[in-house]
Amino acid sequence: MQKTTISSVNFADTKPHYELLDGLRGVAALLVLIYHVFEGLAFAEATNGAGAGLITTLNHGHIAVDFFFILSGFVISYAYDDRWTKMSVGGFFKRRLIRLHPMLVMGAIIGAIAFFADGFQKWDGTVTPTSWVMIAMLLTMFMIPAVPGMPYEVRGNGEMFPLNGPGWSLFFEYIGNILYALFIRRLSTKLLAVLAVVLGILHAWFFVGNISEYDSVGVGWTIDTINFWGGLVRMLFPFTVGMLLARTFKPRKVRGAFWVCSAMLIVLFAVPYIASSGKPSINSLYEVLCIAFIFPAIVWLGACGSCCKSDKQTASINKFLGDISYPLYIVHYPIMYVFYAWLIKNEYYSLSDCWGVAAIVVLSSIALAYTMLKLYDEPLRKWLAKRFIKKQ
Repeated sequence: MQKTTISSVNFADTKPHYELLDGLRGVAALLVLIYHVFEGLAFAEATNGAGAGLITTLNHGHIAVDFFFILSGFVISYAYDDRWTKMSVGGFFKRRLIRLHPMLVMGAIIGAIAFFADGFQKWDGTVTPTSWVMIAMLLTMFMIPAVPGMPYEVRGNGEMFPLNGPGWSLFFEYIGNILYALFIRRLSTKLLAVLAVVLGILHAWFFVGNISEYDSVGVGWTIDTINFWGGLVRMLFPFTVGMLLARTFKPRKVRGAFWVCSAMLIVLFAVPYIASSGKPSINSLYEVLCIAFIFPAIVWLGACGSCCKSDKQTASINKFLGDISYPLYIVHYPIMYVFYAWLIKNEYYSLSDCWGVAAIVVLSSIALAYTMLKLYDEPLRKWLAKRFIKKQ
């Protein structure tokens, strides 16, 4: 295992970290990127009234976010649970802001640029005034969600952060960090287990019961009542499971874990949509089972795999994927907005119609993420850490 660096997930100054989990986070980010390509094809089909608009490949790619929440709970508990005698709540918040917020700000800027490139057009074809776009950008930078229907909800489809949709998960991630620092970290392991079970029951009731009527766990992206409470439950359950897993984890050596876990994620995301009518939602049941049981097993395997020395090639892949995972997740969607508008305009609904452009979208997203990481995120975080964080 390696010493933690400025690019690691937890900013623990001296603790080793689980490099395979970094790599798996990167694999999940890549799968989200590919999932969003197919989401664009389905969105274009539905927008033009050419079909039902169902995503046909990596159908469950959106639950990569829930995998991120489990990983986040694991690494935060591992990094910080034993450090509170030397670290204040304010110090914890500074560390988390330095880790997460610079790329969030850059995502808002890139989102505004992409919206400008698309002529400031809403999805209904009307044009948003520049002043409201600037306001939307500032609100995104300060993590203030847009209320559906308000002028600063500039794309007109209800997104919490209309210039960069994936910002919604960071909104709930911040809530999870606040609750951890103020409350959850104080719980004994037994009480944490009780909380995880209670949240698990609530999670299953909400999603399998199809309270949102989405027929999936894909809530949280807007700020209406159902999405807010659903998004909160969606974050808190896996986040708490991740913390419980970190506290109870006992290392075992498992070789080849990165490749096994990566294959598991691909298979889980690629399972076809499970159609059902009414309640319960069978599709949501599948996703809930993945989140409650299979994802924790994957995290456990990944953590065990980190106890074995990886070959140089696998170690390099893990490092690269871990480094770009968060930048890729937070900067790729503005490119997707432009891609979606192009799909709608040209009436392309299958990958065979546009595979070349889709490949350019994927590669350019990865290139942009890596560029922002090296030229902006890492240098800025390094400066901020030296300026505001004392070594412990």
